[in-house]
Amino acid sequence: MSRSQILARRTVMVGWDAIAWVLALGGFLLVRHELTLSERMWAIAVAYVAAAVVLQAVGGFVTHLYLGRSKVGSFDEVTSLGRLVIAISVVLGAAFFIAAPLFSRGLAFIMPMLAFLIMAAGRWIFRVARGQDRRRNAEAPGMPALVYGAGDAGQQLARLVDSSDDPPYSIVGFVDDDPALRFLRVRGYRVLGLGSDLVSVARAKGAEAIVLAITEASPQLLQEVNDRCKEAGLELVVVPPVREMISGRIELDTLRAFNVADLLGRRPIETDLSEIADRITGKVVLVTGAGGSIGSELARQVRALDPARLVLLDRDESALHATALSLDGNGLLDSDDIVLCDIRDRDAVCAVFARLAPEVVFHAAALKHLPMLERFPEEGWKTNVIGTRNVLECAATNGVQHFVNISTDKAADATSVLGQTKRIAERLTAWYAGQTGMRYLSVRFGNVLGSRGSVLDTFRAQIDRGGPVTVTDPEVSRFFMTIPEACELVLQAAAIGRPGDVLVLDMGEPVQIVAVARRLIEESGKDISITYTGLRSGEKLHEVLLSTEERGQPTAHSLITQVSVPQLEPHDLRPEHVDVRPEHIDLEQLDHPQPLHDSTTAGKGNR
Repeated sequence: MSRSQILARRTVMVGWDAIAWVLALGGFLLVRHELTLSERMWAIAVAYVAAAVVLQAVGGFVTHLYLGRSKVGSFDEVTSLGRLVIAISVVLGAAFFIAAPLFSRGLAFIMPMLAFLIMAAGRWIFRVARGQDRRRNAEAPGMPALVYGAGDAGQQLARLVDSSDDPPYSIVGFVDDDPALRFLRVRGYRVLGLGSDLVSVARAKGAEAIVLAITEASPQLLQEVNDRCKEAGLELVVVPPVREMISGRIELDTLRAFNVADLLGRRPIETDLSEIADRITGKVVLVTGAGGSIGSELARQVRALDPARLVLLDRDESALHATALSLDGNGLLDSDDIVLCDIRDRDAVCAVFARLAPEVVFHAAALKHLPMLERFPEEGWKTNVIGTRNVLECAATNGVQHFVNISTDKAADATSVLGQTKRIAERLTAWYAGQTGMRYLSVRFGNVLGSRGSVLDTFRAQIDRGGPVTVTDPEVSRFFMTIPEACELVLQAAAIGRPGDVLVLDMGEPVQIVAVARRLIEESGKDISITYTGLRSGEKLHEVLLSTEERGQPTAHSLITQVSVPQLEPHDLRPEHVDVRPEHIDLEQLDHPQPLHDSTTAGKGNR
């Protein structure tokens, strides 16, 4: 907007508010006195209005009312306008009561209210006319869209579409599951039916897209609406969950196609950063497995909390290089804070702890692929058990105050080598917590979307290759979370966990793997088939977060549950024989091992 246009708008606003005082005076005198006043009373009334107009103009500029403090006709602007009118009526009322004994009380109490109503009415007419003008003058009307959800999110969306110069969608109406809203109009758009009428209303109104304006929609609702849209040939667009928006406000460019992450349907994690910062800020923090998906994201979040030093440890030099590059853009790998080390090597690990003296340790190093560990169980034993014991022993010996062991939901009622080894790691952590009295604890969560080697990677690779996509069983389900959520949980554990705890995230409802596969196939736009291969050795049809003998207890965080695991002394460990095939391994021996004879066996991978 040019300076001349701005000046013209300000002049019109000041002029309209001045006219409002005059019209209010005329209306009051007509109704109250039928315009029959004495000459003295006319003089007082005119003087009052003149003073009000002057104060209105001066006060409007002083408070920035006429300088663009708020959008014209917005709630904030009308509120500021009301405060100014009240202030004027109080000041002038007091002054005229003192100076003019014949002053009419009606002028002081009724006329300001009339003036305010006239001012507000003018602004309302401006907003309505401007909105209609925008709709008429849209050069390229957006895609016709039916909005599912007439709540706060839907109303925000309608406001954005109406105020946008080039909206991507043209709203044809709303549907909502609440029958009480059947006559509601959202900025002039009618609620045309219930959610069950979605397809029929869309066809009747010529809609080409459905915008799901429910920020906390369940995965079941998302999948159901997606299936109905796909069948009817409608594009599904979703308003992102609150965790993806700034201050809960919708922006048109944040609307996106329904994706796999929407299947999680879980409440966002609210993290108390101040409490976490107390545990991290100014401390020396070590992250094992820092080159992995979880370890690298954890390093990024820890760094944001301003530690005195952040040490990244991994066996994979390429993975370490990638993490270092993502943190500071420096890929030289010449810093003492980047450590190439194998947690299977106890002496090397202890040398790192002695030299760098970490105060907080996040242990993310692990071997995690279930089928591979079923084939090579001794490798899982060396890394997940012996490697974890090495890190715990070196941490305890060197005075580490906080130790967070990253575990998995497969440790609950474990049926696989992965689950059994991670269960032992939890028990070892609990034993060291008991011995040191320090905050040594474990964090247990499910599958991580987007982590290296996750089901998403597998499915996308199969889709890129032309299929088929392989799923073990049509009923198999898993708990899922995103990488940032997983790392926030780990950080939260460092703040609220007690020695020996195992903390478990409330991960909502489990998601069917076949639903994830279908969603990815739809996103690819390819005609890909799904093949069912059957459950693999050690694999469950449905995962659980707690073992049958575990009883969860609430914590200070509403989405985190605490359970206790029996302690396991390191001297009671017994490694498996390397040459034994997985079908001959007694998993009960893994959970109840015999004394260890070779304490230097070692290994490591990335979670």
